[in-house]
Amino acid sequence: MSNENMAELLFPDVKQLPTDMDSLYPPRNLPASAMVTRFAPSPTGSLNIGGLYAALISERLAHQSNGVFILRIEDTDKKREVQGSVEDMIHSLLSFGIHFDEGPDLSGVDQGAYGPYKQSERIQIYKVFMKHLVRHGLAYPCFCDPGDLQKIRITQQKLKVTTGYYGSWAKHRDLTCEQAKEEIVKGKSFVLRLRSSGSLDRRIMYNDLVKGPIELPENEQDIVIMKTDGLPTYHFAHAIDDYLMGTTHVIRGDEWLSSVPVHIQLFETLGFRAPEYGHIAPIMKQVGASKRKFSKRKDLDGTAAYYQEQGYPGFAISEYFMTLINSDFEEWRKGNPHPSFRDFSIDTDKMNASGALLDMNKLSDISKDVISKLTGKQMFDHLSTWSKEFDPELYTLIEKNQEYTVQILNMGRTIEKPRKDYAKWSDVKIKIAFFYDEWFEKDVLSGYKLPASISIDAAKEIVRGFSKSHRFNHDKDGFETLKELAAELGYAKDMKQYRGDPNRYKGHVGDVAMVIRVVLTNRTHTPDLFEMMKVMGENRVLARMQRFMLSSEFKGK
Repeated sequence: MSNENMAELLFPDVKQLPTDMDSLYPPRNLPASAMVTRFAPSPTGSLNIGGLYAALISERLAHQSNGVFILRIEDTDKKREVQGSVEDMIHSLLSFGIHFDEGPDLSGVDQGAYGPYKQSERIQIYKVFMKHLVRHGLAYPCFCDPGDLQKIRITQQKLKVTTGYYGSWAKHRDLTCEQAKEEIVKGKSFVLRLRSSGSLDRRIMYNDLVKGPIELPENEQDIVIMKTDGLPTYHFAHAIDDYLMGTTHVIRGDEWLSSVPVHIQLFETLGFRAPEYGHIAPIMKQVGASKRKFSKRKDLDGTAAYYQEQGYPGFAISEYFMTLINSDFEEWRKGNPHPSFRDFSIDTDKMNASGALLDMNKLSDISKDVISKLTGKQMFDHLSTWSKEFDPELYTLIEKNQEYTVQILNMGRTIEKPRKDYAKWSDVKIKIAFFYDEWFEKDVLSGYKLPASISIDAAKEIVRGFSKSHRFNHDKDGFETLKELAAELGYAKDMKQYRGDPNRYKGHVGDVAMVIRVVLTNRTHTPDLFEMMKVMGENRVLARMQRFMLSSEFKGK
């Protein structure tokens, strides 16, 4: 009866029972093999690369098993919450193609029948279970202030015993209802603690999804499950949420490994079945000859926002992460070059138990490869979406020239051997800027970058001859025409001919082609000259040649 009185004293307004919660959150109607996973970040800042990695693993496990992937926001620590963080994280997940089945959307509206999906909106649910534990003598109020806890710790350190609030050191464990009421009347705040039945002399065995069989000491501490502000701790809230939402598998960082005994004890005390846990090592950064964890303060490339701003496609990041998740993915990809990475089923038994290294060169190579498989129109759509947010100048120009831009992006997009020019969307602007008259005109104001070996008069002669001899309706023979022009002007038709007697010629056909290339683009390295001219169109090509012939600015660079 005293436990019942204590429960009413602490939670007088809570009238519901755990069975009422069970009726509101019935078991999911899913196949036995289906996994229900969740990504449960705290809104304390930008989503980091490790969180993105864990979210992808959780999403893949759920969806490859025809299960459910949940986004849950663990926002009970209001002191550390950053305004706008939830929206930023949702935006990041969606940008990288990680779609959740349940959780808050960008407008803040919950999608799914097992919400609310923000812990701050589930406080009354937690209190139902808190009261239940108190009623059964499994939890109690503790009125110790920080000073009291410090005194206990100092005494324990002097005696060289385990520090903490447990066993005989838990001074409020056996507090009566009357004594608790006296403290409350005095205005003293309290936390709620779980009455632990564990002992460090005993061990628990559990099988980690990633690390395999693990043995750990039981938890003997009377952990806090409700803070003085009435909000639950992470430990308690996650147990209630995972139970009611039907979570079956949890992927999280291995910094949580030491909490496994606490969490298993919580589930057992509450009478719930615990989910299976998989603990992944952090993604590492190469610094010189050593590896280290990413730092929130030092490493901009440790945030998801960095990769969004740089314009790495979400599907490229996911493709790269798959190589870190399972080592046999790359072998699968060689035999299956065209299907989506989602057609590969990840296996937690084959996951890397040690910290994977983020290899930026490999990421760039994979990103170039996946971008090369897109059509020009697909590239345009991705580029437009990215530039609208991160490069308004580029967005305005390509939207004004949509058809032309698609033609530019389609260049070199052959099935057999596609060009791999772009690793990220921020690479595109500088590589294609010369195609647009506005940017080309600005560039040539400072002069044409002609090779130093070619004089202005020689360049004019080449341009004059080319503009007369080249025919746009016979562009397939363009290089042959160029070779004939080269011979007429005293240049060797090919390098072999030139090397045989270099003193006989002004140069070779490559020099002639270079002049045309610079006149049209003011660059020495571009895609195929004649394919490029075809995209530019006859009028633009002739106009640029005429501009060169009339210009008095011929600064060689």
